[in-house]
Amino acid sequence: MKAIDKKDKVVVAVNRKARHDYFIIDTFEAGIELKGSEVKSIRAGKVSLAESFARIENGEVFLYHMHISPYEYTRQSEQDPLRPKKLLLHKKEISYLSMQINQRPLTLIPLSVYFKRGLAKVELGLARGKRQYDKREELKKKEAQRAIIRAKKIGRG
Repeated sequence: MKAIDKKDKVVVAVNRKARHDYFIIDTFEAGIELKGSEVKSIRAGKVSLAESFARIENGEVFLYHMHISPYEYTRQSEQDPLRPKKLLLHKKEISYLSMQINQRPLTLIPLSVYFKRGLAKVELGLARGKRQYDKREELKKKEAQRAIIRAKKIGRG
């Protein structure tokens, strides 16, 4: 795979809670099938990934509960902001994801929405849920790292 150039990628929304609630095993880039006014709303940053997830149905991947606020300047009839959005992935990727999800207790979580060369993309994470004690352990590790950094800064002073 080709490395993504930072100037080609414009991040619009990030699901910060995903990395807190899940262990991310693998990530995938998927296109999103959108209506014209939805693209304009995403460009304006009116999108939320909280509580959203993806599901594989009949060999296709759909994203549920991704809220895209209606674009205020459109003349079209109101669209459902929570309608399921079809994700565009290669057939091999879909079969791999399907196999992984069926074998182990994993789920698909959107990590971020961004524009890459003018096209709306979503970064999907193949994830396993964290238990409460996993979250506590992670917080302890982060706090220990902060304490080490603080001690180094004070030592240099």
